[in-house]
Amino acid sequence: MQQLISTNIVIQIPSDQILITKVEYKELKQQEIFGTYWSMKDLEKRTNKKHEWIKENILYPGRFRKVLDVDCGGFVFYPKSKGQTWSFHATKMAKFLDEYFQEIFTS
Repeated sequence: MQQLISTNIVIQIPSDQILITKVEYKELKQQEIFGTYWSMKDLEKRTNKKHEWIKENILYPGRFRKVLDVDCGGFVFYPKSKGQTWSFHATKMAKFLDEYFQEIFTS
């Protein structure tokens, strides 16, 4: 069992738990989506928005589509016919959402 000792406080850390830095935690969380693809439902959960809003504000505006569309070298598969589903490269889409947050939500 690990212990944190201060001049006034002792905190017991259970043996089945560990302490890591915030940087390490963020790296682990990023690795969690590495090699993963999201569906539209996954993207709805991540953005807290419905698919209609996502399409109107992120996927279809030209300024974003030329970056996102796999046919333009991006990381989003846009369905071309009925029955096909959206597919998003999770790590790249997460990075895009972070980088363009202000532009997406203020347009």
